[in-house]
Amino acid sequence: MTDVDHDAPLSYRDAGVDIGAQDEALARAKGAIRQSFTPGVLGDVGLFGGLFDMARVGCGGHVLVASADGVGTKLDVAKRAGIHDTVGRDLVQHCINDILVQGARPLFFMDYVGTGKLDPVVVSDLIRGCAEGCRDNGLALLGGETAEMPGLYAAGDFDLVGFIVGAVHPDKLLDGGRVRAGQKLLGLESAGLHTNGYSLARKILFERCGHELGDRPAELGGASVQEALLAPHRSYYQLLWPLLEEGRIAAMSHITGGGLVDNLPRVLGGRRARIDLAAWEVPPLFRYLVERGGVARDEAYRVFNMGIGMVLLVEPDQVAPIRAALAAQGEPVHELGAVDEAGSGVVWA
Repeated sequence: MTDVDHDAPLSYRDAGVDIGAQDEALARAKGAIRQSFTPGVLGDVGLFGGLFDMARVGCGGHVLVASADGVGTKLDVAKRAGIHDTVGRDLVQHCINDILVQGARPLFFMDYVGTGKLDPVVVSDLIRGCAEGCRDNGLALLGGETAEMPGLYAAGDFDLVGFIVGAVHPDKLLDGGRVRAGQKLLGLESAGLHTNGYSLARKILFERCGHELGDRPAELGGASVQEALLAPHRSYYQLLWPLLEEGRIAAMSHITGGGLVDNLPRVLGGRRARIDLAAWEVPPLFRYLVERGGVARDEAYRVFNMGIGMVLLVEPDQVAPIRAALAAQGEPVHELGAVDEAGSGVVWA
């Protein structure tokens, strides 16, 4: 047995926490954070709390909309690939979509990174990804927290979560109150799994199929497993904001965990959506996962987005102008179905 000197002086580093590594990670990310600052930001990086003046960005008298989320087990794929900045962008853009569906303009974002042993390069990449996602979508990375917790996280493990705040004028709030029978459902395409369904996807691809990240199964149409799984979570903000400002959309649903089955009812106000599953072509990744995993249809449409990342509910006379506006930006639109007179939930046509 090794002798232990119970009187030797101890430091935080002896307990597994390196404050210097945390300082280095923040220093590496400061430039990217500052590039995300908007006119509403007061102060600089490193304050105890982030300060934001809503009046400076024209949001006086607006309602605040807030949301929090994580990236889930997509982080495992990022760890395997050694690519850490893309999941930061995923997180920001997921959160943007979550408040966008209520008509909110994103104002600022805050991140949290928890890890067992802090690697300054990895953590700065995570934060930089968040900062770049914020910058590209016009919101500020206002603050965050990095925590090194040996014993709670295994070596090499980390988690990434985020918190977003946006604002909407009460007259433009989307809360389900504008939904009525006869409205059409327009689907916008996802860019793969986004940030949901990864536990099942990983089990199918890595355990059942035995794939490595660099494998290129013919069924994926030329993409590698890594490319398919790390495809970015799209932000629909810049694409849809002009339509929201013009009042053309009655409601929207971000298709995340729970798929079409669980997410559409969140905005239907107790009504029923009838969806034609032949209205769009399911992308190769989802077809491969369903086939190789033997995933039942209803399970697939509840776990995965199946190629539809956002659904718009619009009046019938708005279908053509919305299609034209989005086509001008190169965005395909799929007419998925309609809101029924009676019933609730989602049914397949």
